[in-house]
Amino acid sequence: MRARRLALLLPAGLALVLGVNGGLGLLGLPSAPVSQRLPDVHGFLLVLGFVGTLVALERAVALRRPLGFAAPALLGAGGLVLVSALPLRAGQSLLVAGVAALLGVYFLLWRRQRDDAVLVQALGTVLALGAAVLWLGGVPVPRLLPWLAGFVVLTIAGERLELARLEMAGAGTPPVLLAGVGALVCTVVATLLWPDVGYPALGLVLLGLVVWLGSHDVARRTVRASGLPRFVAACLLAGYAWLATAGLVWALSARVLDGPAYDAAVHAVFVGFTLSMIMAHAPVILPAVLRVSLPYHPAMYVPAALLHASLLVRLAIGDARDVEGARQAGGGLGAAAIGLLIGVLVWSATRPTPIGTARATRAAAGPPAATRSDAHVLEAAR
Repeated sequence: MRARRLALLLPAGLALVLGVNGGLGLLGLPSAPVSQRLPDVHGFLLVLGFVGTLVALERAVALRRPLGFAAPALLGAGGLVLVSALPLRAGQSLLVAGVAALLGVYFLLWRRQRDDAVLVQALGTVLALGAAVLWLGGVPVPRLLPWLAGFVVLTIAGERLELARLEMAGAGTPPVLLAGVGALVCTVVATLLWPDVGYPALGLVLLGLVVWLGSHDVARRTVRASGLPRFVAACLLAGYAWLATAGLVWALSARVLDGPAYDAAVHAVFVGFTLSMIMAHAPVILPAVLRVSLPYHPAMYVPAALLHASLLVRLAIGDARDVEGARQAGGGLGAAAIGLLIGVLVWSATRPTPIGTARATRAAAGPPAATRSDAHVLEAAR
């Protein structure tokens, strides 16, 4: 079982490495000449090939049905085919099939739970499916970035929603949040049809969602704790700050399809927000999915701090002042942070663990493992 899950995770890791390599090439930095089309596909490679495969694998474990593993398998394969010698349409078609399979997993999970958190994540997957289908149909990647952003935002929002309900003493999903989710879906579509109106509207909706999620997330309280809870909370709050940055950029722009504003919005969402959330959940979710011990260590702060420092250099100097050297420096530091993160996680998973440390780490994680969706993952991993 562990070997099968690891085999499904490896394509996601390769997609991450290849995608970062493509990003370095776009910045004019040294990169491996893996594929001529890597710079053109590195966005979909990172979002669906990497993040999509991670999400699909977690959901497949939660579903506890063999058929559910088709989604991560298809997404992982699609990401690798994108940079292979096979036709581009082959990789695009695999991504479409993989996202469609993930949507089917969410449908089965929703039938089991009838939970709004699962519905929110499913709506995010609908946006990912729309992006994959439109890309297959020839729509340029820059016009589809809001669709991919909607996928990661709603996926993570759904995972945090259950914690927000726990924070509010078991209350149901607030109508204001469901209205915000619906508004996000509508404004994402509007960015494609009426970009001059859609982008500012999308930015305002994102700012509203950040305010709601940030004000109700248990991270506001656990950031004052110590150990793993504090690390998780710090990553979560930093991620919300970067999502607000992207929302502000879009709110102030008629349309964002290229240039410094595009670079700032894209990396605020997919690096600052998405990778911060992955860092926050990795010590809890990866052990459950892969059945390995991943005890917390303060060294995890090093790649997290480097990642956010790299974004400050890239956005605050490179994009805000249009300084190409700062953009390159920020991109290089960001790539180093991702490499360091992988190294720290592997080191944490393989170093000798004192008796009771892993159990203490899981207990300290508390809130992130308490979501209903994560609980299914932990249950299935036992």
